[in-house]
Amino acid sequence: MIPPQEASARRREIEDKLKQEEETLSFIRDSLEKSDQLTKNMVSILSSFESRLMKLENSIIPVHKQTENLQRLQENVEKTLSCLDHVISYYHVASDTEKIIREGPTGRLEEYLGSMAKIQKAVEYFQDNSPDSPELNKVKLLFERGKESLESEFRSLMTRHSKVVSPVLILDLISGEDELEVQEEVPLEHLPEGVLQDVIRISRWLVEYGRNQDFMNVYYQIRSSQLDRSIKGLKEHFRKSSSSSGVPYSPAIPNKRKDTPTKKPLKRPGTIRKAQNLLKQYSQHGLDGKKGGSNLIPLEGHEHDFRVKHLSEALNDKHGPLAGRDDTLDVETDAYIHCVSAFVKLAQSEYQLLMDVIPEHHQKKTFDSLIQDALDGLMLEGENIVSAARKAIIRHDFSAVLTVFPILRHLKQTKPEFDQVLQGTAASTKNKLPGLITSMETVGAKALEDFADNIKNDPDKEYNMPKDGTVHELTSNAILFLQQLLDFQETAGAMLASQEWHSLVRRCPACLAPPSAFLHLLLGSPVLPISLTQLTVPWAGASGPAGCLPTDCCPGIGAGEVGMEGVLGDTYNIPLDPRETSSSATSYSSEFSKRLLSTYICKVLGNLQLNLLSKSKVYEDPALSAIFLHNNYNYILKALEKSELIQLVAVTQKTAERSYREHIEQQIQTYQRSWLKVTDYISEKNLPVFQPGVKLRDKERQMIKERFKGFNDGLEELCKIQKAWAIPDMEQRDKIRQAQKNIVRETYGAFLHRYGSVPFTKNPEKYIKYRVEQVGDMIDRLFDTSA
Repeated sequence: MIPPQEASARRREIEDKLKQEEETLSFIRDSLEKSDQLTKNMVSILSSFESRLMKLENSIIPVHKQTENLQRLQENVEKTLSCLDHVISYYHVASDTEKIIREGPTGRLEEYLGSMAKIQKAVEYFQDNSPDSPELNKVKLLFERGKESLESEFRSLMTRHSKVVSPVLILDLISGEDELEVQEEVPLEHLPEGVLQDVIRISRWLVEYGRNQDFMNVYYQIRSSQLDRSIKGLKEHFRKSSSSSGVPYSPAIPNKRKDTPTKKPLKRPGTIRKAQNLLKQYSQHGLDGKKGGSNLIPLEGHEHDFRVKHLSEALNDKHGPLAGRDDTLDVETDAYIHCVSAFVKLAQSEYQLLMDVIPEHHQKKTFDSLIQDALDGLMLEGENIVSAARKAIIRHDFSAVLTVFPILRHLKQTKPEFDQVLQGTAASTKNKLPGLITSMETVGAKALEDFADNIKNDPDKEYNMPKDGTVHELTSNAILFLQQLLDFQETAGAMLASQEWHSLVRRCPACLAPPSAFLHLLLGSPVLPISLTQLTVPWAGASGPAGCLPTDCCPGIGAGEVGMEGVLGDTYNIPLDPRETSSSATSYSSEFSKRLLSTYICKVLGNLQLNLLSKSKVYEDPALSAIFLHNNYNYILKALEKSELIQLVAVTQKTAERSYREHIEQQIQTYQRSWLKVTDYISEKNLPVFQPGVKLRDKERQMIKERFKGFNDGLEELCKIQKAWAIPDMEQRDKIRQAQKNIVRETYGAFLHRYGSVPFTKNPEKYIKYRVEQVGDMIDRLFDTSA
């Protein structure tokens, strides 16, 4: 049961809550009444606003429609007026642009092209809308006149601003190829930038609107002339600079050339000038059999240099014009080689310029025409060099081939760039350089062949034989020539390969095979070194029998045709060892060339030996003949050893050096036999036996006198004769003297010891004229005219 106090409190609390709820309910009722009133007021306002909007709409819509119609009418009027103005403007184009067209585009090209665009549009309008109107003829005439002015401006810009490239800049451009480090490229600006842009705009306009390609002819004619003049200017620069030493380098960057060690100098083919001069002088003053004996005594070291210098100065004094001509030829060779390189660089630059000016589908044809004059000039000059070489070969002036070699090598090295530059040109243009290379290879091969034959068949005997038995100038000539081939091994090898191939085809048409088969035959056969007489040629597709022998079908091919009897063998050896060949085409070709050149050198040396053997028979004294052969063999061997010739010879003849040394020793032994007529008088085997203490009979005394007298006379005679002989090699000279001195001193010493104290005469000083030391001194003075 709830206590009374809590019940009373609870009641009061409930009453208070009830009172609050009633108040809240009363507030909500009042709020609803106010809300209803506000809603009624809002509905009234909106109804009034809607009524007003409807009235406004009914008033504005007609006005809007009228305004829209008026605006449409206004736009139509404006468009009509604009069209009228546009059409009327076509009738005024001629008068508006005539002055600009008449004055030309010079200095106002942009404005001029704008006027031409207006005239073009006017022509199109009248052609479409009024083809019979006089205005059409007027604007057409004006358009043609404007086009001619643009063509004239194109020609004028090209003529006035196309400049010849200076030799200085060309040399800098060429020398950039030989730099070890990447250097800044030499700029080559054919036209100023502003002029170039004008030329490009004119050319594009003429292509697009002018429908005229005459400007392309103008372009190639002007640029062709500049290209040709640039190359001729470089050639003239070389001629003017010929008096100075070295290549006429550009002075454009003098400090850079001095301070930059990484820049390679251009390789000058003129390093062969000395050999050219000597060869020419030898061929004209020693090999023709009409001049006097040789003054050339090849010595070793300082003596050799002094003698060659003296001879060269003497010949230059006597034959100055010849030396001057050789210098001129050398400059011409240098100039031609640099002109070839210049043509490639300038042609590349011209093509870059042409690509900006000439439309793409006309570029190749225009470029072909552009380079024709310069290319024809180079080819003509090359053919002139070939023709001059042919004439020189007929005169047996084999130094001419030395001019062809550097040019041919450079042409072959430059050919890839040539082919790249001439891509897309006519076949006749592309074939010009290969044709020139073929001509040079042919004339070079002819020179090599004739030189070898001349060495073999040189007719000189009595007229040109050195009286002192020194080195024959034919030997010097041959060695000098062969040494020059070292710098052109692949070039000479290619000449010889071409010669061998054409010779084989001429001699045996039945064995006709492509050159690649011939190359495979020489280098690809898996056999050991053999001679041509052993080669079988199983050429597929040949009309002759498979496996035919070259000597069977072609009797001219074989051991009898070439060879180095007694020194380098009796067959024309071409070692074929596939292990020494490379799989790459370059190494393959290089090895092939090296082998052919080695074979050729062996052939020349063999011919030279045969000729020397023939010449040595001119001497009546066998000892002098032996000295002559000794000097020549020794000279050849030393020359081979001092250069790379010995390594090249060893490619096909491994025993060449040993063979020469054996022949040198043989000649020394032959010479030593000349002293037997002296030493035989005093040799023990020819002396009688005397008993000690027994008085000599008159016959015995007379025999001893004869032996002393015979020795004395023989010694004096030999020393007098052989003193005038020459052995230029000091080492060999001392060796021969010492060996002979030892033999004679030993024999004479024993004889003198045995009979010097024997009383065989009352005047011993009459017969015992020389002490042993004096005999040695006399032999030491052999081969020395100054002693």
